[in-house]
Amino acid sequence: MPRIKLQRFAENATRPDIVEPGKPTFGQLAGRWRPEFFGNDHPLVLEVGCGKGEYTVGLAQLHPEQNFLGLDIKGERIWRGSTRAEALGLRNAGFVRLLAHQLAAHFAPGELSEIWITFPDPRPRDRDIKRRLTAPRFLDLYQALLAPGGVAQLKTDSAGLFDYTLEVLATRPGAAIEVATRDLYAETDPAFAAAQAIQTHFEGKYRAQGVPIKYVRFRLG
Repeated sequence: MPRIKLQRFAENATRPDIVEPGKPTFGQLAGRWRPEFFGNDHPLVLEVGCGKGEYTVGLAQLHPEQNFLGLDIKGERIWRGSTRAEALGLRNAGFVRLLAHQLAAHFAPGELSEIWITFPDPRPRDRDIKRRLTAPRFLDLYQALLAPGGVAQLKTDSAGLFDYTLEVLATRPGAAIEVATRDLYAETDPAFAAAQAIQTHFEGKYRAQGVPIKYVRFRLG
């Protein structure tokens, strides 16, 4: 393993804004993220598959009245997000290293006010359908963890994943799509303003290539 990665992993082990295997807090914060990790009672928002943390950090900058957690399995990606949050002096942004299917072991029912799913792997092969982050098994997880009235939001460049998500939501009892669009940045309705407020590096690249960004905000019951 490259020395720079080892150095970053070592830094992760000392950073208070990162929860990962091996730390005393790992697996011990379900139901207590707000008082024990953030030290407040502000609403808790989770980004599933945060990558380098651009969206988590961006949301934390825009909304100091809320807490934001970025979830990813890659330690080096989380290091980047943590480094940026630290440079900006953010105290309402944190990161947790685990897989999305492990969510139920780390969060209590109703603990989240909102979930963002930003540019996940679309898993285009049929054999990978169950691994899509908007597959029914993941929606079941999100529904259990969202507080009453909580929302989930998907941003993607993938038309296939977007269509699949709409199909799943259309057949899911109790699910309701609030807003959806196949070209987010062509929208002028204020209902899309929050989703337009942050643009990641890869999102900018997609747009430069003429790929429209798809977006849907939905409730799960």
